[in-house]
Amino acid sequence: MGDTLALCYHAVSDRWPAGFAVPAAQIEWQVKTLLNRGYVGATFRDAIFAPPATRTLTVTFDDAYRSVYDEARPVLESLGVPATVFVPTALVGTERPMAWPGTDQWLDSPHAGELTPMSWDELGELSELGWELGSHTRTHPRLPALAAATMREELEGSRADLEERTGAPCASIAYPYGDYDEAVVAASRQAGFSAGGALAGRVRKPDAMLWPRVGVYGKDGAARFRVKASPAMRRLRETHLWRARFLLRRRR
Repeated sequence: MGDTLALCYHAVSDRWPAGFAVPAAQIEWQVKTLLNRGYVGATFRDAIFAPPATRTLTVTFDDAYRSVYDEARPVLESLGVPATVFVPTALVGTERPMAWPGTDQWLDSPHAGELTPMSWDELGELSELGWELGSHTRTHPRLPALAAATMREELEGSRADLEERTGAPCASIAYPYGDYDEAVVAASRQAGFSAGGALAGRVRKPDAMLWPRVGVYGKDGAARFRVKASPAMRRLRETHLWRARFLLRRRR
């Protein structure tokens, strides 16, 4: 049985003190460590449907921050590892900081520029390098809270945006905030997606539309990262006890 490890990053920075900003050198060490353990890199879609090796690594980035293009692209290109960017399509190319609950605190800070998304041209360059561009909806809402028609527009609209802009099919989506329910997964399938990125610890029965990704953050030093990425920890996160722990912490 193969081992497919999906990592979930967001911004790439050694200046921004946000928890979801990871320095490029840290990403380089983390990916090199996994390559040295025999993992082979692939896009998210390929990792699920056509894994290139018994141990497959897929590096994903949510939100399409420009720092991914500036900082992560050169690192991963030097390592020969393609990645997947999940794009909130209505916000790309605006040249304005993106913000939603969890990031809006940085709007009035000296780090507001870190919230700037990539342009469509930059995303196109990544696609030409073999990166996958997936959907992160159009405006990054909490999908389970939406009415059915609004959810359909977020899903179908984002997929249409990507296919129109890139000329390539869009098969993958990452659910904003890692939030999903049965209605969200069903609507995503109906919108034409065949692969869905969730977060490890929230998925008990992984499948193509609920693939657990290990969230990686700036605080994840060498020892912590090794534990999070280990097959044993990932199996533990799929158990009922881990899910109960997550729900208890969320209620608090």
